[in-house]
Amino acid sequence: MKDEKEKKEKSPSPDVPSPDAGKAKSEAKKAQAEAHKARAKKAKEDAQAASVKIAAAGETRVSPSKTPRLLVLYNQKVVPALMKEFQFKNPMEVPRVNKIVVNCAVKDAVVNPKVLDSTLEEIMAITGQKPVLTRSRKAIAAFKVRKGNAVGVMVTLRRARMYEFLDRLMNVALPRVRDFKGVNPKAFDGRGNYSLGIREQIIFPEINYDRVDKIKGMTVTITTTAKTNEHARAVLAEMGMPFRK
Repeated sequence: MKDEKEKKEKSPSPDVPSPDAGKAKSEAKKAQAEAHKARAKKAKEDAQAASVKIAAAGETRVSPSKTPRLLVLYNQKVVPALMKEFQFKNPMEVPRVNKIVVNCAVKDAVVNPKVLDSTLEEIMAITGQKPVLTRSRKAIAAFKVRKGNAVGVMVTLRRARMYEFLDRLMNVALPRVRDFKGVNPKAFDGRGNYSLGIREQIIFPEINYDRVDKIKGMTVTITTTAKTNEHARAVLAEMGMPFRK
């Protein structure tokens, strides 16, 4: 009887869980929480993918429901004015804006490529489109640049985004330049392309000044279908480009 009583005292009580059982239970809860998190993440990604609008012919994915204001101005005023000025017989002969390329080179990216992260965010906020990295085509020892190094970002705008960006550039951003007297009317390359240099990205209202780590410049190249500088200058002037007089 005494031996049986000692055995009962030494044996663990069925009501008290063992340490191994508690550990297994906590691991099961952790695995269940991770599985739930993974399912929620997948459901969110599926919802985002389903909400993406497939672009129709002639529009971008985020094309607005309404026609851009600058495109309406071009069709209603610019085309008739240029047909009368240059004696065009067909409206299709009138030069038009084909695309806009925004290029931002960051020299500090050679030493620290992480500085391109803020540049990507700022250009994306300005243009409404995610830019791509531009890489060096050849090595330059004097600048410590190797072939293939990321040295800047670039984005090409077309259709609705192009007209909206050009409208904001001419009517909102450029007037905010300090001591602004107009842009250079001679910066054409003879093939219908106009290049404009911007020294500070903070002239765009989309940029949060408190989050700017460094002032950066950019080059805006406006490509038109004009064959001469005169035609290209005329179409941009009619659309509202503030050329210096």
